[in-house]
Amino acid sequence: MRRTFIINAFLLGIGLAMDAFSISIANGLNKPKMKNTRAFLMAFVFGLFQMIMPLIGWLIIHYLANSFVFIEKIVPYLALILLGYIGIKMIYDAIKNKEENPDIETGELLIQAIATSIDALSVGLTIANLDFLDALYEASIIGVVTFIICLMGVYIGKAGGNKFANKTPIFGGIILIVVGIKIFITGVL
Repeated sequence: MRRTFIINAFLLGIGLAMDAFSISIANGLNKPKMKNTRAFLMAFVFGLFQMIMPLIGWLIIHYLANSFVFIEKIVPYLALILLGYIGIKMIYDAIKNKEENPDIETGELLIQAIATSIDALSVGLTIANLDFLDALYEASIIGVVTFIICLMGVYIGKAGGNKFANKTPIFGGIILIVVGIKIFITGVL
């Protein structure tokens, strides 16, 4: 029973981490000179948000179930707006050859983390039958899996960013926009 629980949490973590993984690659492409400490921070923030959102979903299911229906309907719109904005800004800055910081800005990182993890609120539905400690345990596994996957994504992106230096911010912006559209389409349809 416990082994199945861990395997399910691990697989759920992989599934939830894919959007954050794509964004991590885009960030690495856009910022190939990003410091290792910033790469770790980025992966940590993505993992933290992927851990917190299912717990918020669990709390909503247990205490505010009627409000969850409203929140679930606006998630795709929020993700599209947030990721679309950052993607367009990234493309605009690349075209204008704007001198940039080699690390991702904290505000930008938080917006990306929220946009890529907000759909994890719905995981609260799948863990609603668990007690809080088991929900916390599952959410922690999801967070750790996301951290590892996103850290790999940043380094994959950085390797590509160093190779294709001038074109990668545009490609990274396109990835952000595509992920936002994907979240929107799957959430609305």
